[in-house]
Amino acid sequence: MTDIVVLGSTNMDLVAYVAKPPQRGETVTGREFRTLPGGKGANQATAAAHAGGAVSMIGAVGNDSFGARLRSTLEHAGVNTDHLRTVEAPSGTAHIVVDDDGGNAIVVVPGANGTVDHLAPGDEGLIASADALLLQLEVPLAAVVAGARAARRHGVRTILTPAPARPLPPELLDATDLLVPNEHEATALTGRTDPHEAAAVLLDSVPEVVITLGAAGSLYAARGAEPVTVPAPRVTAVDSTGAGDTFVGALAVALGEKRPVREALAWAAAAAALSVQRPGACASMPYRSEIETQYAS
Repeated sequence: MTDIVVLGSTNMDLVAYVAKPPQRGETVTGREFRTLPGGKGANQATAAAHAGGAVSMIGAVGNDSFGARLRSTLEHAGVNTDHLRTVEAPSGTAHIVVDDDGGNAIVVVPGANGTVDHLAPGDEGLIASADALLLQLEVPLAAVVAGARAARRHGVRTILTPAPARPLPPELLDATDLLVPNEHEATALTGRTDPHEAAAVLLDSVPEVVITLGAAGSLYAARGAEPVTVPAPRVTAVDSTGAGDTFVGALAVALGEKRPVREALAWAAAAAALSVQRPGACASMPYRSEIETQYAS
């Protein structure tokens, strides 16, 4: 079993489902509203646990009903929450509009996540015991850098999802083993719209890159190796929220199990394909047996 630590955000997703998203200044009528646990950190932790990893979460929730539900959801998924702090602040929220094509637009209000600006006592020891550390950018950058540096000191593989997209400091890139942007984040980081060109630029800063391409699959590139493109299963998307996090969580498990890169990417794509056929983020993430069935089909 792969030991994975996730340092990142936990949010309650407040999701409105609409036929067509509103334009600026426009009001539209939604057909459904749901309150669903999410946040990129919690999403990746849940995805990795469902995929068969032994997962621990470092982060923070508020002392409110959302915080209690977020913690309970992670624990129900099999995630260790001993390092998930409860703080005197509202829990983070994400306000999401999902359209009938499965696309989404998201506004994140950090709340308690904003207090995660350092490693707490015991966090580095937890990271040191892991096979991989998963990071994103929905908590303060200081904690992300501290986590990555701790992982590097202890020889732990660091997998960074650069979302929300922002310039990445050299000290973070220097401590990152695998960078996993989507195609829009890759463009934001490099100024290149072609994924192969973007990957080539990113390899100047990190040794390995996976660019996720939505329905087109993913592109893997590493220094000194030929790029690998792996297609995604063809499915009808209901809600793409959390699909990228599902991919990363499953990919971390597959790589921890020493699967070849092409197989690991295909396995992660199978997990993501299952998630987009279901509403929500954490609630949509498939279990290992489901991923194996989809991968084999």
